Amino acid sequence: MRALLCLAAGLTAVAAVAIAQIQPLAIQTGTVLDGKGAVLRNVRIVVQGTKIARVERGGSGPATYDLRSLTVMPGWIDTHDHIGWHFNRDNRADTTKEAPAEFALNSAGNAYATLMAGFTTIQSLGALTDLDLRDLIGKGILPGPRILTSLAPLNENSGTPEQIRALVRERVRQGADVIKLFATKSIRDGGAQTMTDAQIQAACGEATALGKRSVVHAHASGGAKAAVLAGCTSVEHGSMLDNETLDLMVQHGTFLDPNVSTTHNYLEHKKNISVSETIRKKGSPRWRRRSRSGWKHCTAHWPGT
Repeated sequence: MRALLCLAAGLTAVAAVAIAQIQPLAIQTGTVLDGKGAVLRNVRIVVQGTKIARVERGGSGPATYDLRSLTVMPGWIDTHDHIGWHFNRDNRADTTKEAPAEFALNSAGNAYATLMAGFTTIQSLGALTDLDLRDLIGKGILPGPRILTSLAPLNENSGTPEQIRALVRERVRQGADVIKLFATKSIRDGGAQTMTDAQIQAACGEATALGKRSVVHAHASGGAKAAVLAGCTSVEHGSMLDNETLDLMVQHGTFLDPNVSTTHNYLEHKKNISVSETIRKKGSPRWRRRSRSGWKHCTAHWPGT
């Protein structure tokens, strides 16, 4: 009897999930920011499954959620994330001695916190551990934002240009959504170019050939300029770019993802993170220089830092 009751309960739960996926959700709103620059008043948002099916003026009948006293907007997208990064039990940014289970639980906690902060899609750049978290969230097993991941990034030690092309193909076979490479040192070490132009060209070129975007960690103009000429999608950080490189990015339509909060987070947590004089002196992004006609940028917040 107990087994039958358990089976019945399980079937009921499965049926409830199936019905919930079929039945639309109706969200009654007072004010909506539509994400395209417009403000809508008194509209009903109808959600079917994981998609917004339609937005209706007014709306009649009972609503699943009444949000007329709030302002509603589309979910945010974070283009540069490290979803597994966190402080350890000693409040230090070092997780090398953590057990895999503890690291995974912290990553899942980051995912939930990110979703609750309003981010429904993130790009995690990147670690192999992102893959399982991405897939579990995608299956509805864990709560969290939709994750796009580069898996393990490429760098100057990844091999010859031909070997790098092979590694890009391997990342795609492993399930990478985007290709990440480190073309320069960290800002903590001065940000100079590390990968050769040929290596950068191989990585970005192969990613493009496979229909994948490529994002390039580059603080100084050396690595950034090579990335732009290689056809990369975006330059990450770019804290020391000169006008020539910025103009080149405009010409090629390359995005700049400045991660402006990263430096501030480093300084706020300097007791827990090794912060060099380079960050203190050069870490503030040159926003006045970057306010140039045609400049394309995106938004990132780096949880864990």
